Amino acid sequence: MAVDAAPPGDVQGGRLAGRWVPWVVIGLWLALAAVMVPLSGKLSSVTTDSAVDTLPASAESTKVAMLEDSLPGGEDNMFVFVYHRAGGLTAADRATVERHFETLTKRYPPKTAAAGDEDDEGPATRASADGKAMMFTLDVSTTYGPPEEIVGPLRDTAKDRPAGLELEVTGPAAVDGDMDAIFDGIDLQVFLTTVLVVTVLLILTYRSPLLWFIPLVVVGAAALTSMATVYLLVKGFGIVVNDQNSALLTILVFGVGTDYALLLIARYRESLHHHENVRVAMVHALRSAAPAIIASAATVVAGLLCLLVADLNSTSGLGPIGAAGILCALVAMLTLFPAVLVVLGRRIFWPAIPRFSTAMTEKPGLWGRLGTAISRRRWVATIGSFGVLGVLALGLAGNTGALREQDQFLSAPESVTGFTVLRQHFPELGGQPMTIFARPAHQDRVLAVVKDTRGVAMAVPEQTSGGWANISVFPTDAPDTVAEYDTIKRVRAAVHAVSGAEAIVGGPSAENLDTEVTTRRDEKLVIPLVLAVVLIVLGLLLRAIVAPLILMATVIVSFAAAFGGSVFVFDTILGFEGIDYSVPLLAFMFLVALGVDYNIFLASRAREETVRLGTREGMLKALSATGGVITSAGLVLAATFAVLATLPLVMLVEVGFLVAFGVLLDALLVRSVLVPALTLLIGRRMWWPSRLSRPAVEPPTGRHSLADREEPVLQR
Repeated sequence: MAVDAAPPGDVQGGRLAGRWVPWVVIGLWLALAAVMVPLSGKLSSVTTDSAVDTLPASAESTKVAMLEDSLPGGEDNMFVFVYHRAGGLTAADRATVERHFETLTKRYPPKTAAAGDEDDEGPATRASADGKAMMFTLDVSTTYGPPEEIVGPLRDTAKDRPAGLELEVTGPAAVDGDMDAIFDGIDLQVFLTTVLVVTVLLILTYRSPLLWFIPLVVVGAAALTSMATVYLLVKGFGIVVNDQNSALLTILVFGVGTDYALLLIARYRESLHHHENVRVAMVHALRSAAPAIIASAATVVAGLLCLLVADLNSTSGLGPIGAAGILCALVAMLTLFPAVLVVLGRRIFWPAIPRFSTAMTEKPGLWGRLGTAISRRRWVATIGSFGVLGVLALGLAGNTGALREQDQFLSAPESVTGFTVLRQHFPELGGQPMTIFARPAHQDRVLAVVKDTRGVAMAVPEQTSGGWANISVFPTDAPDTVAEYDTIKRVRAAVHAVSGAEAIVGGPSAENLDTEVTTRRDEKLVIPLVLAVVLIVLGLLLRAIVAPLILMATVIVSFAAAFGGSVFVFDTILGFEGIDYSVPLLAFMFLVALGVDYNIFLASRAREETVRLGTREGMLKALSATGGVITSAGLVLAATFAVLATLPLVMLVEVGFLVAFGVLLDALLVRSVLVPALTLLIGRRMWWPSRLSRPAVEPPTGRHSLADREEPVLQR
């Protein structure tokens, strides 16, 4: 399509409005794509979900996991085979169990116990007291492959058994294998689902056969570029990328990238009515929209980088990963996207093509009428908004306890049901095994104090190698319960008291305990830091103190309401057993950093209009101009995060629903009603201590509120 010719004298765009600029930008992006797209496909090759790469950096269980990886034979995966028959085991059943055990131990040779410890070992197979079940454990070296590749063949090997004899293959490695199976191919699933959701929403938003395709393609380019960038960060700086963070990267880029596109298109459409040349119109649109978009991106990036102070490796890794994604989206939407729009010309908006006109008349739309209603009933709007948010926040009184690892699946796999069966027939072995490393000279003493510790069912010495003795400890309580965690703490206290043993305690449940404790500590450090950083960015953007404080307060209240409402849904409707330990920090991070975006878009436009019209009219004008586009942006961002709720893992469902609900709450109520109402109540003092807070002339007398008793401020 031809680009409109620039009329004489219409050169307000300067050099940026030159004919060659968009083509140069597109050419540079094509060159960049030739390099980055091949690298983006390599991101999956550097993602990891190993314990060492996701656990807290300083935790005791992390040290155990590192030792297991480094010692010969110490990196085995433990599987637990549980056979059971409701009417009681038969002689043929017992023979089958023994045969399976012999077959599997020959295929996967077990560790060799330390000399002299044979008498302390438990039996190869173990029968339950009720005579209805038998079990045995199998340690499989990681040289045979990761858990997800081993658990399937193990289950197939044990299929040859008498009719009616049930079997569950469970244990820490089986749980890891079933978890990894869920994440297998998750990146592609999230990518395709997100593309579909964004496509539908863009088509509904623009009702154009062409316009929706442009932001989708550019955001897709930004997503591929971000994947390549993260791959380079991993190779260059060794940051941790797990499957969860990789999925969140895609969601972030598509969500914020589409938001930036919607805001820029809205400004560009306005500008096309005032400038005949499309290049000049785009330059003016960029000058108007770019400061708010850049401030929005800076807020999110600064907030994400605060995660670097977290001790949990997976959380700290999300910081640079998310920041890289936001920056790629920002650059793409402020360079490639405008260039493509300019090259395609006005007709890309068909059938609603914006026409150049020197006499534009503005019609009061839905958002203009809403602003007028809020202006007339500002106290009602304020109190009503806080009332709704307060009622939702009452949901925080529901079940906010930590979610157990076995409750992470929407549909319980065999490894989870196996723990239930194990608990029923072997109540003394109800928990996941702990792993203790101690110096060999002190092994007997450590073993003795562990056996005397309350809550321990059995302690078995394993191999000695590399200067360390390994002991497996079986707690009596169910996995990831308060009672089991208390046992782990008692065991740690007991072995730490053995002088010279240098004993450390790890294992799956110990890892979960350390992760939960570390996450709580990270919350106390990261949340205040995020609030401070976001507040500083808002202050610099708005050049005020009161407005940033008000905006931050509304975002915090909105988060509490979103969290409370989500807890109610999780507890009473979906029937979840608790909240995953990582959800509060992730949700806070996204809702504060992303939720404040819409306040930035509204407040920056309000400040711009206040210069000409005064605070009251400036806010009403800003609400009228940005209401539609910000609401559309909120719907798109909420929908992209809602994609996570389609995945079969409770934690991802909780994050996806909570963020989506919070974004909608913020876009539809907080930004649309509460912030305008508060601004109208506070009046020009909203901009204190900038010049906008001081009246240009003496205010008129009368019964009007402070917000009405002001004249337009003609100068900054």
